[in-house]
Amino acid sequence: MRTITVLLRHELRLLASLLLWVGRRRHGVGEGRAFGYARGQGAVMAGFGFVCLIETFTMSVLLRDWPAWHTAMLILDVYTLFLLAGVYAAWQVRPHVLNDDGGTLRVRHAAHVDLRIPLDRIAAVRHETRSTHERADGELNLAVGSQTSVTLELTEPVAHVTFLGRRRDVDVVRLHADDARDLVRELVRVVRPGRNVPSPSPDPPG
Repeated sequence: MRTITVLLRHELRLLASLLLWVGRRRHGVGEGRAFGYARGQGAVMAGFGFVCLIETFTMSVLLRDWPAWHTAMLILDVYTLFLLAGVYAAWQVRPHVLNDDGGTLRVRHAAHVDLRIPLDRIAAVRHETRSTHERADGELNLAVGSQTSVTLELTEPVAHVTFLGRRRDVDVVRLHADDARDLVRELVRVVRPGRNVPSPSPDPPG
């Protein structure tokens, strides 16, 4: 039952994201500065959508003599298209948000990750392009197109709640931003004075 509730909430967030996207609005930005992370992913999602449309047409032809199966597959295909559109919309309307006044960096990934990191917990930040990520305790990797471009190291863990509600404490967060250098530069500027927050040259891709 809990899993069903989580899935329903996620789908409601996807629906809300679609409505915001159509209305050209963004979620949770307010007075903060937004940093997108889905540039260039439109073509990928459009490709998936096209494949789904072809599959829908093919199955409608193959199942035309079995109305019940035809209806079931049509519903499933429409649902899949809704999910694809919702995820893409969530990427667009739920960016990362740097809030100077609130002292937080809000790290997001579509509609299923929304992590607030207090700026005073950031020990180091760097522009670091990685294309491989191994799961490790205390690390959260939020790749887009299998890539992250910003690495945050924290002085103490923050709580990340997984999609199904499990709590994980993380002290290293890797994320992607379209303007990764700008995000790193802004983080260096706003992290509390006196803390050494280096921003080295980009590392070679991992």
